[in-house]
Amino acid sequence: MAVLVEGISVLVRKDSMQKKIAGGDARFRLLIPNATYCDDGQLVRVGFLSPDAVGTFIEELEDAGLLFVEDGKFVDVAVCDQQRGPTSDCDWLEFAHLPIEGKKVGAAWVYEGERMGHGVHMSSASMTLATPPGWQFEGSLSDKFQFIPDDATRQ
Repeated sequence: MAVLVEGISVLVRKDSMQKKIAGGDARFRLLIPNATYCDDGQLVRVGFLSPDAVGTFIEELEDAGLLFVEDGKFVDVAVCDQQRGPTSDCDWLEFAHLPIEGKKVGAAWVYEGERMGHGVHMSSASMTLATPPGWQFEGSLSDKFQFIPDDATRQ
């Protein structure tokens, strides 16, 4: 399984969330500020359109008990860009653009197996994609991707 990566996605290891956040999944869901949640059983994804919103959400996750970065690597929480993938090193996360409806979407999944050099590592040849409720490719950020620099949105 994998989760959709659109915009700027905050990815949280589900096992870390359940161990480190008092109240586990129920408390985590109370922190989510929008309707972009999806999970594949191992990884939870919440999407954002601005780095500021990502920063605020990560601060809340850290206050709840999760560890974001240590020694330059993601620990419990990772940030993944729709076009470029993880924004820092991460030993447990894989990212790729997977085909869907004749086009491609960003996807991420937990992978902790042996790594054989560079490239994408998968546990199986096929991948099921978890998406937020009601998501469809047509009209999505993946379908209509357009980068707008942060300073272009400020008046």
